[in-house]
Amino acid sequence: MRDSGYGSSGFAHDFDQNRPSPPAALLEVLCLEAQTDRPRLVVDLGSGTGLSTRVWAERADEVVGVEASPEMCQQAEEATSAKNVRFVQAYAQATGLPDGDADIATCSQSFHWMEPEATLAEVARLLRPGGVFAAYDYDWPPVVHPEVEAAFEELVRNIGMRRALRGQPRHTKDMHLDRMRESGHFRHVREVVLHSRETGSAERIVGMALSLGPLTVLLNEGASEAELGLAQLRRAADAALGDREIEMFLGYRVRLGVK
Repeated sequence: MRDSGYGSSGFAHDFDQNRPSPPAALLEVLCLEAQTDRPRLVVDLGSGTGLSTRVWAERADEVVGVEASPEMCQQAEEATSAKNVRFVQAYAQATGLPDGDADIATCSQSFHWMEPEATLAEVARLLRPGGVFAAYDYDWPPVVHPEVEAAFEELVRNIGMRRALRGQPRHTKDMHLDRMRESGHFRHVREVVLHSRETGSAERIVGMALSLGPLTVLLNEGASEAELGLAQLRRAADAALGDREIEMFLGYRVRLGVK
């Protein structure tokens, strides 16, 4: 939590404004795998500001977002009006929710922050037989413009290098599928690849970058935008997009397991 940057002032609000919501096709895929037209309960682990939780409001009877960060959880509650959606401030491996009630459990861009073995055991406890777990992530950067993408990729590399030097490794996303298979909690495990369409501007592209918590931590500690590559991303986005609102695409990698 200390390394996430999620508790920084104003971070949760800006995160909610700039991060994408999951595509409708993702909900269709998970319902198909869970063999239900309308889930009775969806549990969204590491729910952040509720972007990945609220999307289920019209599709499920009940939706519960579980988020450890009090700042993110507060933002989620303030941004959510659906009566069938609620949030619990807790860690993903200890939700306090009942056994076997969930049709679907998800981790949207969050499983790499968690303790994988304990979280998968909790997921298995929460799901009914035949229920589905999905750890899904979108690829940075969005497909928007070659120069913008190159600048964004350089920024992400710089952040990763600094984190490695500080000894702050995390469970990487490419390990999700193997961890799910090795856990023994699922009878069927596979990966599905989807995409979403988003609209955005140069300002939103930079906002997406600033929604990376470790970047916020580095900036707050005194690293400059130039040395991290954020200044270069600003210039590239302004030069390529100006003040235009354009269409962009995000690729999604969905690692799912059926209990």
